Amino acid sequence: MKIGYARVSTQGQDLTAQREGLERLGVEAERIYVDHGLTGTNRDRPGLREALAACRSGDTLVVTKLDRLARSLPDARDIADELTRRRIVLSLGGSAYDPTDPVGKLLFNVLGMVAEFEADLIRMRTREGMAVAKAKGRLRGKKPKLTPAQQRHLLALHTAGEHTSGELAELFGVSRATIYRTIQRAMGLKALPTTPSVASR
Repeated sequence: MKIGYARVSTQGQDLTAQREGLERLGVEAERIYVDHGLTGTNRDRPGLREALAACRSGDTLVVTKLDRLARSLPDARDIADELTRRRIVLSLGGSAYDPTDPVGKLLFNVLGMVAEFEADLIRMRTREGMAVAKAKGRLRGKKPKLTPAQQRHLLALHTAGEHTSGELAELFGVSRATIYRTIQRAMGLKALPTTPSVASR
């Protein structure tokens, strides 16, 4: 029997391509287990646990690519050890690797090293890109929701004490939390005092 596993790192990513790829490799739709929003370095993956639990001796665990299964060499080795112990074959994009076979075990370890190397490269490039952006002044955090002029207007209304925080939030089209933070920054306060202008209705 073929058991499929698919994974995406973020909730916003789509699993359709992986599902279709697994079905082309002979996995029935109801035998595909998935994880959303979990990285390959996170070993605690419910979908992976279910996929491995569904496998029996002689079955084949199918993934489209190794990096969907593991993104670190230790994780790849742990999975390989479990597959070997339970005599489960691993299929990567249609190429089957028998972890009980010395050559298959060697290939699996090499592929695990490549997956870990690719993950390290991505992390390194991300850090380098952020460093360059910061050096060029492009990485400055979130843009304030209120312009300087709006902030001055807000503070004037707050000082007048004629509006509640809810009214100010509605007037400026922002949340009450934004109102609170803006006033706190302007006054250099750690917490807002209880005043009529910021009291919640």
